[in-house]
Amino acid sequence: MSAHDPTDLQRIYDARFAQNLAYRDRVWVILINDFFQQYVGPKDRVLDLGAGYGEFSRHILCGKKFAMDLNPDARSRVGSGVAFIEQDCSAPWPLDECSLDVVFTSNFFEHLPDKTALGRTLDEAHRCLSPGGRLIAMGPNIKFLPGSYWDFWDHYLPLTELSLGEALETRGFKMTRVEDRFLPYTMATGPKYPVALLRAYLRIRPAWKIFGRQFLVVASKAK
Repeated sequence: MSAHDPTDLQRIYDARFAQNLAYRDRVWVILINDFFQQYVGPKDRVLDLGAGYGEFSRHILCGKKFAMDLNPDARSRVGSGVAFIEQDCSAPWPLDECSLDVVFTSNFFEHLPDKTALGRTLDEAHRCLSPGGRLIAMGPNIKFLPGSYWDFWDHYLPLTELSLGEALETRGFKMTRVEDRFLPYTMATGPKYPVALLRAYLRIRPAWKIFGRQFLVVASKAK
């Protein structure tokens, strides 16, 4: 569910990201190769939830890829061999029960209009994940962004790592990793720092506590 229709989403994200696509892509290659790939196996069935411009879908190595987004532009950006699902994420997913191994989402839940929509989305993720399957979520932590969080027109739902964690636990997930501070807030939309700095940042955990403004939550479905 989105408070914006697909045409509005096209306008918003084209204005926000169109001039920065190549750099965002380089950033995501580092994020996946140096961090997120550890959570995804070569045969895993993976859904990129709120796929956006498809940086995760294009670069993650796995067995089968799905991508879901309401922005019709995403279909042409998620990469070849990706099954694209253009729909409201809080509506029933056209996927079988236990048909996924990983659901990944980055900077997406804050765009949902309310916690009811988020709850339905998490219910669908739980239904579609196989026992032991993972949900990986990254997003802006409202605890560390009390003002700048609202600088984006399409931000609606403020979350922390604890509020999201509680929602997941009440739906049968077990928290396996919780970072209140992970990446800086504008890793892919701020100044174009050399991507080598990102590789170093990921390896220097104390730096997360200084610069991190986004949470990271990894949860698994009970076996």
